[in-house]
Amino acid sequence: MLIILALISGIGCASSDHDEDGEHEANGEQTGHLPSHEEGDGEGEESGQEFAKDQTYDQVRNGARLKLVYDAATNAFVGTVENTTNQTLSKVRVEVHLSNGIELGPTTPTDLTSGQQINVELSAAGQDFNKWSAHPEVGSSEHGGGEGHDEDGDHD
Repeated sequence: MLIILALISGIGCASSDHDEDGEHEANGEQTGHLPSHEEGDGEGEESGQEFAKDQTYDQVRNGARLKLVYDAATNAFVGTVENTTNQTLSKVRVEVHLSNGIELGPTTPTDLTSGQQINVELSAAGQDFNKWSAHPEVGSSEHGGGEGHDEDGDHD
């Protein structure tokens, strides 16, 4: 029985270009304190990776580098999002997902010119959580595909 379950769960995910949710990942710049499976063209919304309250999110997705930390003193997620490309990124926004099922954000969509960086702050006031995940989204797609990317993943 275990062998059958192992085979079923591995169907379509035999190669290393899939994350835990079965979404394809692309080669992309990886920065940050913890590895991520949501780099490159950003197919799929989240990798399922969660951070402890004292950890820093520092990763690039769809050309947007998000640096984010939880500030217990202000009970908010604070940081920056920066355009790492040579082109303008349209409608850049940030979401944080808490382990209690609450989604914070997204922030107001903002067009970022090449190299432009803006501050990000999302309040977690009144929220009881242990872990969190985050991601920048780019473009008009709800799933952050940006121009030239076709997103078909489900919103978690």
